[in-house]
Amino acid sequence: MSEQPGNIIRIATRGSRLALWQTHHVAEKLRAANFTVEIEIIQTKGDLVLDRSLDKIGAKGVFTEELEESLRNGVVDIAVHSAKDLQSTLPDDLEILAFMEREKVNDVVISFDSTFTLDREQIVVGTSSTRRRALLKRYYPEIITAECRGNLQTRLQKLKDGQYDAILLAYAGVFRMQYSHLITEILPEDKFVPAAGQGSIAIECAKNLPLAKKLALRNCLDHEVTHICLTAERAFLRTMEGGCSIPSFALATLHGAHVEITGGIVSLDGQQMITDTLQAAPHEADALGVRLAENILAMGGDQILNFIKAERSSI
Repeated sequence: MSEQPGNIIRIATRGSRLALWQTHHVAEKLRAANFTVEIEIIQTKGDLVLDRSLDKIGAKGVFTEELEESLRNGVVDIAVHSAKDLQSTLPDDLEILAFMEREKVNDVVISFDSTFTLDREQIVVGTSSTRRRALLKRYYPEIITAECRGNLQTRLQKLKDGQYDAILLAYAGVFRMQYSHLITEILPEDKFVPAAGQGSIAIECAKNLPLAKKLALRNCLDHEVTHICLTAERAFLRTMEGGCSIPSFALATLHGAHVEITGGIVSLDGQQMITDTLQAAPHEADALGVRLAENILAMGGDQILNFIKAERSSI
């Protein structure tokens, strides 16, 4: 008996070990729901250009553009992304189908020295994140920060080679790649507030994907609580008009009958930071994120953003 076309799900993914872990995690859930899965590995600009920081290569869609083109031309049904890498505003012909259950959201310190802490003097810490770099400058101004691009294994090799004393990463990727034994500090999320979407896997599709297939996929993959929280976080990011090259941050959590979100922005040198916390009903998550961003901008966040944009345009 031949496969029914509607029962075959073709997935686009990046080729890194972490991206493939995420994709196989998605595939396991789909197979458990009696779908047949085909995986298409696609290289993105962010995977190919490793000699420049993200803010210098145009961070919008740097890890997603090629995957989205495969959705658009019908080569695949869905694309799997780290939710924090997915740009805040999608093209008009694409949509987010699901957010999978979130892992622990924290940033972590990775070192081959099990006694390492950020309180040491004269240390070099590697990170590819503008947000992490700015927060390090705020809370640990004596630390020297250095650009650290590449997949997780590449970064760990650079650490092993002595380019850095430690590197900062998201807990989720470290845990999923089974490197938790290298974590020397889990940074508190009330200081190192994570990037919008950190810890979750996002599933993207074309809007013209058949409705019955969309509903079946959403039912299989979407985690309701995570979806509510990321809806608020991404609305914040969208309104701030900031991608992963802007040092903004947002974390939403669900508490019974309300969703709470804390978000803000920090200057590149860490000297200025503006934050706020708001609450609303879960069905108002999108409006909540927008309201938070408007508050942050009105409190001086717009000046920080304008300064960052002016500085980068002069480079």
